[in-house]
Amino acid sequence: MINSTALNVNPSNPPDHHGEHGDLELRPGEIAVGVIIGRVGEFFDFFVFGIATVLVFPALFFPFATPTEGLYYAFMIFALGFFGRLLGAWLFRIIYDRFGRATKLTSALFLLGTSTVAIAFLPGYAEIGAAAIVLLTALRVAQGIAVGGAWDGLPSLLATNAPAHRRGWYAMLAQIGAPLGFLVATGLFAYLSTSVNAQDFVDWGWRFAFFTAFAINVVTLFARLRMAVTPEYEELFQASELTPSPLPELFRLKAADIVLGAIAPLASYALFHLVTIFPLAWVILDPDQFDLADVYALQILGAFICLGTMLVSGMVADRIGRPKTLWWGAVLIALFCLPAPFMGNTVIGALLFIPAGFALLGFSQAQSAGAINDCFEPRYRYSGALVTHELSWLLGAAFAPLLALVLSEHLGNAGVALYLLSATLASLLALQLTFRRKAAQNRANAGE
Repeated sequence: MINSTALNVNPSNPPDHHGEHGDLELRPGEIAVGVIIGRVGEFFDFFVFGIATVLVFPALFFPFATPTEGLYYAFMIFALGFFGRLLGAWLFRIIYDRFGRATKLTSALFLLGTSTVAIAFLPGYAEIGAAAIVLLTALRVAQGIAVGGAWDGLPSLLATNAPAHRRGWYAMLAQIGAPLGFLVATGLFAYLSTSVNAQDFVDWGWRFAFFTAFAINVVTLFARLRMAVTPEYEELFQASELTPSPLPELFRLKAADIVLGAIAPLASYALFHLVTIFPLAWVILDPDQFDLADVYALQILGAFICLGTMLVSGMVADRIGRPKTLWWGAVLIALFCLPAPFMGNTVIGALLFIPAGFALLGFSQAQSAGAINDCFEPRYRYSGALVTHELSWLLGAAFAPLLALVLSEHLGNAGVALYLLSATLASLLALQLTFRRKAAQNRANAGE
C-alpha cells in the first residue's frame, strides 16, 4: 500500500496526484524495491545466457568449429538479443495501447520465462544438426523481444518522484540489480561447473541455471505486477505523465536527445561485457594459463566491488549531478585504457584487470539510466527513456564481446583497449554536447 504521508516529487515540476482515489502520495524507497527486484531477475537471465554463451554453446552447438570460431558464432547469437529488445519495445507498445500495462507486462515476462526455460531443453548440434542453432537463435531473439517489452516505467517513475537532493542515490538504486544478478548467476554456474565433470556440464549440468532463471521470472512477475499495475500506481504514472508518447512526434522532436542519450553511457556499456562475459573466453582459448575457478572468484570479488562503487557514485552524483558523475566515470575509464593492454594476458594482469574494471563499471553504470531520464521532459520521458535505453545497449554492449575477441585475436589486448577508448571518447563527446544544449536551453528560458 502506498504511504499517504511520504510524498517526494520534483519541486520544480510537481505532479498533481489528486484524483478520484484522493491524495495519492509516494515513497521512493517503495518504488526502488520494485525496481531492484525486477532488475535482478532481468540481469540474472541476461548473465545466465551470457555465461553459457562462452562456456557451453560453442561446444554444444558448434562442435564442427575451432574454439575461437565457436566463440565467434556464439557471440553473434548473443548480440541478436539486443536487436530483439528494440523490436520488443515497439511490438509491446502496440499491446500497451490496445490492452493496457498489465497485459503488456504479463505477456512480456511470460515470453521471457518460456523462451528462457525452452533453451534448457534444446538438443545440441550432435542430435539435430543445424536446427539446434536455428532454435537457439530464435529463442535468443524471443528473449530480447521479451526484455524490450517488459519495460515497466518504474525507473522513470523513481527518477521523477525522488527527492531533488537524492536523485543520484535513487538513480543508483535502479542499477544495483546488475551486479546482484551477476553475483547470483556466476555463483550458480560456479557451483554447477564444479559439481560435475566437464562433459556432463556441457551435456546437461548448465541447464539447471536456465530452470532457475524461469523460477526467478515467476517471482519477479508477481512482484512487478504488484508495483506497476495497481490502480494507485496507474494514477501515479498518469500524474507524472509517464505514459507512451506518439512515436512519430518523439522521433521528430527528440531525435537529437535520443542519439546523445544513447551515446552518453557507451563507455560503461562497453566495459560491462569486457569484465563480465569476455574474461571467460580467456579460459576457453588459453586453458593452460587461466583456471575457470580463479576467474569466477575474481568476478565475484569484482561484483562486490562494483556494488561498493555504485554506492559511492550515488553519493557523488547528489553533490555534483548525474551527468557530471557519468562524465568523470568516462574519464576514469579512458585512463584505465592506458595500462589495459598490459593487464589482461597474464594471471597477474587478470588479478588487476577484472576488479579494477568492475570498480569503474559500478561508478559509471550507476548513473547511466539517470542521465538518460534527464534527456527528456515528462511528456516524452516514458517512451524516450525506453527507446534510448535499448538503443544504448545495442550500440554499446551487443557486439562488445565479439569485437573484443576479434581485436584481441588480431591486435592483442591493445586492440581491446583501443575499442574501449573509442567508446569512452564517444561518451565524452556526447556528454559535452549535452552540456552545451542544456546551457543554451537555460539561456533561452532565462531570456523569456
